[in-house]
Amino acid sequence: MSLVNSIETISLSSLALSLIPALLVLLIFTRWSLNVMHSVYALIRMLSQLALVGYALTFIFAAQNSGTILLILFIMCVASSWIALSTVPELRLALYKYAFTAIVLGGGLTLLLITQGTLHLTPWYAPHYMVPIAGMVFANSMNSVSLAAERLDSELHNTHSYIEARNFAFQAAMIPVINSLFAVGLVSLPGMMTGQILSGISPFIAARYQIMVMAMIYGSSGLSTALYLSFVKPTYARHYS
Repeated sequence: MSLVNSIETISLSSLALSLIPALLVLLIFTRWSLNVMHSVYALIRMLSQLALVGYALTFIFAAQNSGTILLILFIMCVASSWIALSTVPELRLALYKYAFTAIVLGGGLTLLLITQGTLHLTPWYAPHYMVPIAGMVFANSMNSVSLAAERLDSELHNTHSYIEARNFAFQAAMIPVINSLFAVGLVSLPGMMTGQILSGISPFIAARYQIMVMAMIYGSSGLSTALYLSFVKPTYARHYS
């Protein structure tokens, strides 16, 4: 079968084979007396979430409704903001509004620029583009805010000044994103580029899309993190006063 015309469907039995490395990692957790149940829960949750989202996206793509898409984006922001603060559970409720605002602004403005300025989506909410791109934007904003939240809290416990703690936190949060910029094309071919090449799109066009994605991820992560670190300063000032 030619990959130019279609992408091979993965059977359930073949999919099961892909879980073997994950099961080996669980075995390592068990043999080394580590918290294996946390990983088991994460894997089960991943499987159930992706199975459900497959059905949900089929409905969303068929609906072609702007209100539905806006609701999906809102849910993404609510969930990503809550998950981002799992690294600082004792301040989660106090900091949630700042994480939410930072992700909405940093991620949302980047999403708006990409979908309406770069891609010129028609209609503006085109689900096949909007939903997966929003997922990449808000997920990476979430990860960076989460790293920044943990590092900021840790640095302030070590009695650094807020400016020093903020700078350390921002640099730490951006390490994974910056590393991905160095690695793309040399160490890895990212998901979007790989998927497009497999579906038969020219590698030159796929490269342009990947450049867009990498710039989008770097921008949304950096903006969301910087906004979060700026918003939370008064809360930490009260907390450590």
